[in-house]
Amino acid sequence: MIAHRGPISGIAAYQDAYVLTAGYDNQIILWEMASKEPLTRTWHDHLANQVAFSPDGRLAVTSSSDYSARLWALPELRLVAVLAEQTDDVEMSAFHPHRELIATASRDHNVRVYDFKGSLVVTFTGHTADVISVEWSRDGDEIISSSDDGTIKRWSMSSRRLVADLDMEGVETDTVAISTDGTIYAGNDNGQIIVVTDDGRTTIDAHEAGIKRVVLDHRRALLVTLSYDRTMKLWDVRDAEPVITTTTDLPADVWPRSCAFAGDSQLVFATFGATYRIYDYRSGKWVDEDVPPTPGVNAVLADAASRVITVGDAGIVKRDGETIAETGSLCNFLVAVGDRVLTGGQLGKLFDATTGAVVHQHRSPLNCGVAFTHDNRPHVLIGAYTGEGLVFELGDQGLRFVTELRLHGNAVKGVAESDGRLFSVAADASATWCDGNTLEVLRTVQDGHTKIANGCVGLGQGYFASISRDLRLRIWDPQFTPAVIETPHDHSIKCVSASSDGRQVATGGYHGRVCVYDRQADSWVVNQRPTTAGISSLSYAPGLGCFLASSYDGNVYRVDA
Repeated sequence: MIAHRGPISGIAAYQDAYVLTAGYDNQIILWEMASKEPLTRTWHDHLANQVAFSPDGRLAVTSSSDYSARLWALPELRLVAVLAEQTDDVEMSAFHPHRELIATASRDHNVRVYDFKGSLVVTFTGHTADVISVEWSRDGDEIISSSDDGTIKRWSMSSRRLVADLDMEGVETDTVAISTDGTIYAGNDNGQIIVVTDDGRTTIDAHEAGIKRVVLDHRRALLVTLSYDRTMKLWDVRDAEPVITTTTDLPADVWPRSCAFAGDSQLVFATFGATYRIYDYRSGKWVDEDVPPTPGVNAVLADAASRVITVGDAGIVKRDGETIAETGSLCNFLVAVGDRVLTGGQLGKLFDATTGAVVHQHRSPLNCGVAFTHDNRPHVLIGAYTGEGLVFELGDQGLRFVTELRLHGNAVKGVAESDGRLFSVAADASATWCDGNTLEVLRTVQDGHTKIANGCVGLGQGYFASISRDLRLRIWDPQFTPAVIETPHDHSIKCVSASSDGRQVATGGYHGRVCVYDRQADSWVVNQRPTTAGISSLSYAPGLGCFLASSYDGNVYRVDA
């Protein structure tokens, strides 16, 4: 049966005929909208990020972390062209409104334009960080791009140069849409809508967490905003300032990364499941259909008895393959503190992993966790999407919230402990150290990495290791200074772990590769690719004497070093 086996990251719709989805399982699936039945599918070589239909519905373009965008003929999904000059992930692609041109947004900081034969027409350079979204103006002369550098830029096809550089005050702005009259609607990491016109800009406080997607329907003059505060808002944009018409909480399986207008009064949404979800904004109701879970594993941990615990997209916790708890939400991590195992994820809920019970509710998704000792009691630090570190104490009465630490200005991607110090890395490439005894911030290095940092691990004696999309391993000494080590990875590194003595450091990539660096030998002693799917997490299992690598394909691989 055709279905996704990993989260759906991108979705598009063509009138009331087709829905197209892109997934972390590398799949592109075309669905018949009326029946919601899959018609056909194809694959990228890596995560598929976004999809779009051509204005006439005869073609589709897909964007992938395999560094390409691809043009397909519909409905058979026959490959027409590969747009391949990118040197990093392609996050989004957009069709020209009436010419045979496609614009791409890439994490290599560039915007490119291709023709339908796959030939590069022009490259626009000027962004200083990852380009996340791209749109064409209605007249087709201008391209609007947003980037992690905190700017929105406007590029002219006729003059082939930058014509406007809009400073978003340093706030990451992941998503933009442009109306027929040239009004730009942007959503930023502060949960704000920025409305930009020739007369200036208006800022609207729209959500409690970052806006990950704005979608504009020109014909209906409706704007959708999706946020990590787990809400969708629908705005009437006929007047100068958007007016809310609908607010709805998102079902637990909806990923607020992508949605699209479909048919007469429906919106289709990306999910963490095997199919997409439908919301009817006229009736204000979600279509009541179950979304089947996917088998992807996001975290793995060996407990004290060397039993292997996993959790993934469906929030199902398993121990040695047997289900022990269901959280009802995608979970990102597992952390053992005392005799407890905790997990959490997209809903901002911290769960007891062995029972599924909620022990804390936060305002944004939870990404990572590490145990440490404070005041001679076991504690845990949880890293949140909105930059905080949440500190909990495990006492006689259970887990108790202690305090919230401001660690970063962006999503905390990894936390670690070493010799009484806490360490964290973030999506803005920064690194922060805290004193585990006083819980005071000791140092923040804003440019700890050159790209998004994805994880870190303690090595003992005050040393830490961290990894990044820049394909390098950094070993940080107690004086906050890194040794930068080139890695065998050729695609973004997702996770890192270390042996109990800190000698061996394992790194896992989105392309399925696991490598192990021996600090004493100063060499890479393992370089293998156990799966073509991404490695989601790594954990050292002392009782087994090996690393465990979990994958988006639903498996856990043993890596001996």
